[in-house]
Amino acid sequence: MMKKFILISPKNRSAYNFRGDLIKDIQAKGYDVVVTGPNEEGKDKIEALGVKFVEVPINKNGINPFADIVYCLKLCKIIKHEKADAIMGYTIKPVIYGSLAGWLAGVKNRTAMVTGAGYLFASKTLKAQLIKRVSFILYKMGLGAAHKVIFQNIDDLDEFVKNKLVKKEKCYVVNGSGVNMNKYTPSAYPEIPSFFFLGRLVYAKGGMDFVKAAKIVKKKYPYARFMILGKLEKNLPDAITTEDLMPYVNDGIVELFPESDNVSHYYAMTSVFVLPTAYREGTPRVILEALACARAVITTFTPGCKETVIDGVNGFFVPIHDPKSIAEKIEFFIKHPENIKKMGCDSYELCKRKYEISIINKCMLEIMHL
Repeated sequence: MMKKFILISPKNRSAYNFRGDLIKDIQAKGYDVVVTGPNEEGKDKIEALGVKFVEVPINKNGINPFADIVYCLKLCKIIKHEKADAIMGYTIKPVIYGSLAGWLAGVKNRTAMVTGAGYLFASKTLKAQLIKRVSFILYKMGLGAAHKVIFQNIDDLDEFVKNKLVKKEKCYVVNGSGVNMNKYTPSAYPEIPSFFFLGRLVYAKGGMDFVKAAKIVKKKYPYARFMILGKLEKNLPDAITTEDLMPYVNDGIVELFPESDNVSHYYAMTSVFVLPTAYREGTPRVILEALACARAVITTFTPGCKETVIDGVNGFFVPIHDPKSIAEKIEFFIKHPENIKKMGCDSYELCKRKYEISIINKCMLEIMHL
C-alpha cells in the first residue's frame, strides 16, 4: 500500500502553478498525493497532476472563528479518511488549521510552510493590530502542532521566534518556492522600454507606487510602456480601488491585464520587472520568474525581496512607497538600455545558482523526511 501525502492549499491556482513540481517530486518518492482546495476552480489542472482533489471551503481573509473551526474539523475528517502519512499546509489558515487538524488526526509527519509574514506584519492599522493579536495566539497553537516549520527567508524565521510563535529548533529556511527554469526562460527584449508589475492589487504590494512612477516617467518618455497584471478585488484588506487605478488606465499611463496562467507571455514583453512592495513577502515567486526569464528587477530592501537582488548588479532597490525613486531607476534603464540585457543575464545566473526548482524541492523533501 502506497504512503499518502496531503497538501493543504488556500487557492487552487497556487497548488498547480507554484506547487506542481513539488507534487511530482513527492509522487516520485512513492506517495499518493491528495490536494485540498477552497473550491472547484481549476480542479482539472490539479487532477491533471495525477492527484486526488478534495474541496474544503475556506475564506482566506475572513475572521469568523466558527467558520474556521468548521474548516479545521473538515480537514481533520478528510485527513483521517485518507489515512495520511504526511501533510503540509501553506499560508496562514492552512498552516494553523491544517497543523491542528493533522495533530487531531494523529498524522506522524506534519509540516507547515510560512510563505511570508504578510499583511499582519506590514499593516499598522488598528484593525490589523487587533487581528494580529488573535493570529499570534492561533499561530502558537498551529505551529506548536507542526513537527517542522519551513520559512522562505531568515527574517520571517527570526520574527516568529522573537515573538515566541514557534520554537527555533523546529524551523528551517528554503529560498522560496523555486522556479522551473524549463518553463520560465529568457526571451528577446522588446524594442520599446517596457516595465511590468505583477502581484495582488493591494496597496502594500506597491502597485499604486508603480503606477504613480509610470506617470512621472511618461511625462519625459511618453513612448515607454507600463504593464500591470492583477485582479481588482473589493474584499481584500488594503485592496486598491477601481477609483484609484482606472484613471491611470483610461489615460493610457498603464495597461491593465487580468489574472493569467500564462504569465511567461508577459515577461517576454518586459524589459524590467518592478515589485516595489512593502508587504512582508516570503520570497516573491514573481521575482523568481522574472529572474528565470533574465529580467532585471527593481524592488525594495524588504524581507524576501532583498535576497533576490544584488543592488547595481541584477537590479536596484528602492525605498518603500517612493514613486519618485522608482521613476529614477526606471529612467536609468531607459537612458542606459545596454544594462537591460547585462543585468538580465546576471538575474538568470543568480536564479540558476540559487532558485532553480530542483534545488529548492530537494531541500523541501529532506526537511520533510520524505
